[in-house]
Amino acid sequence: MKPIITVSEYMSESTGTRPPVLLDVRWQLGGPHGRADYDAGHIPGAVFVDLDAELAGPPGRGGRHPLPDLEVFAAAMRRAGVSRDTPVVVYDGGQGWAAARAWWLLRWAGHPDVRVLDGGLAAWTGDLSTKTPEPDAGDFRPEPGGLPLLDADGAAALAESGLLLDARAAERYRGDVEPIDRVGGHIPGALSAPTAENVAEDGRFLPAGTLASRFAALGAAPGTEVGVYCGSGVSGAHEVLALEIAGHRAALYAGSWSEWSADESRPVATGPDPR
Repeated sequence: MKPIITVSEYMSESTGTRPPVLLDVRWQLGGPHGRADYDAGHIPGAVFVDLDAELAGPPGRGGRHPLPDLEVFAAAMRRAGVSRDTPVVVYDGGQGWAAARAWWLLRWAGHPDVRVLDGGLAAWTGDLSTKTPEPDAGDFRPEPGGLPLLDADGAAALAESGLLLDARAAERYRGDVEPIDRVGGHIPGALSAPTAENVAEDGRFLPAGTLASRFAALGAAPGTEVGVYCGSGVSGAHEVLALEIAGHRAALYAGSWSEWSADESRPVATGPDPR
């Protein structure tokens, strides 16, 4: 199954016999909170999900957006009407990062049918609603392991034995600037692969063949183990999604640079070269 869905495909499915549960996960790093945007207008039938409170745990040494408590996440999904046998479609404001985070969490937690609305709300051409739906509760129960997950040691090992991609902007990878975390730079051995290069100007993903060529040029050959990290595990999920479109199953280092850089014992590389 494709991990993304177009607006026209979603509109067709929403009037079919198995309409997807629709989640609105609008979010911006540093705010403002996405709930106000949701209340001002959302795709009809969408339920708001809070990335900071329901798709991530409290920030700490595990990173700025560590994995959420499974029961908190599961309760949020059931409240939104998610069951194991119901399709799910997720969207955000158009950047795709938050939607990809929700997609990754649901897939990692065992849900078999989750897709991101390509282009997000910016691609929507229909009317918007200010009505907050009250769906019947779902029965979703997390079963972790549906997608591969890395910890810090696993990311370090993959940088040596496989392909570890850094999804942040190139200037953060090089360590030229670091506006958020303790120190700039990257995990030694990781390659720079900014998430922004996976999409067109309108925020939609590039064609699968184009993405496959991009990742092949970075070393994602058949049989190569691939991992991704970013600042805190949000934009990295977007790169995992892009790799999935390109035909590669990649692991996410959820703690990402915010966890790695908080540990002063971890080595840091700077500059344009992996080491």
